[in-house]
Amino acid sequence: MHVGPVILVTADIREIDGTLWHAALEPYLTALTWAGAVPLILPSLGSKLELETALARVDGVLVTGARSNVHPAHYGVQPNEIHEPYDPARDETVLRLIRLTLDLGVPLFAICRGVQELNVALGGTLVAEVQELSGRFDHRAPPDLPPDERFQLAHDVTFDTDGRLAEVLGSRTIRVNSAHRQAIDQLAPRLVAEARADDGTIEAVRVADAKAFAYGVQWHPEYWAASDPPSGMLFRAFAQAACDHASRTMPHAAE
Repeated sequence: MHVGPVILVTADIREIDGTLWHAALEPYLTALTWAGAVPLILPSLGSKLELETALARVDGVLVTGARSNVHPAHYGVQPNEIHEPYDPARDETVLRLIRLTLDLGVPLFAICRGVQELNVALGGTLVAEVQELSGRFDHRAPPDLPPDERFQLAHDVTFDTDGRLAEVLGSRTIRVNSAHRQAIDQLAPRLVAEARADDGTIEAVRVADAKAFAYGVQWHPEYWAASDPPSGMLFRAFAQAACDHASRTMPHAAE
């Protein structure tokens, strides 16, 4: 019997009715199930979590996007109101999770805030407001738009000819959505830029020395995984990598 891979999904901290919730947006979860995986939300409990125990029991890690930004103290910049909002509990949890996931060779897929966390976790920096840089596009989307409009495909990204993701997608150029303020500034030493927007913004990366699938994208493929072929290919490739990891670590799971 086929058993789908179990994917650990990062969570944001939200306050609702005076109580803290650990939450992940539904499109990430449905995209994983569409690709044949089983999502499992990891609470952002920081040092209270035994991450090694969690990673020993899953087949992949999805680092999601969020409204919050990585706190600038994590990449050597003084805090400023333009960097807000923050989610310090998520930072404490996810930056460590990323490094440990890579150390253990567990497949990793990072999206939007996730790719920014990936860059920071490995020693890179971020720019707070990419649209304020000379020659850059406005990569934001109005937050009050209906989701189908907010996450509509908005601009092209071009992949390096020798990039791994170009092989996965079978194309050098695809159209993506755009809903972010922060972006990669100084690329972490272990990362390789796989794709850029026409304004030079880094849109996709891979971990050069990764033991398994380890990619990050600045856009939101989860929203269109079932209807946009490139978005679906990314999730299927991630799910397949998680299946491969499961078969190596627990051979009976692939039977």
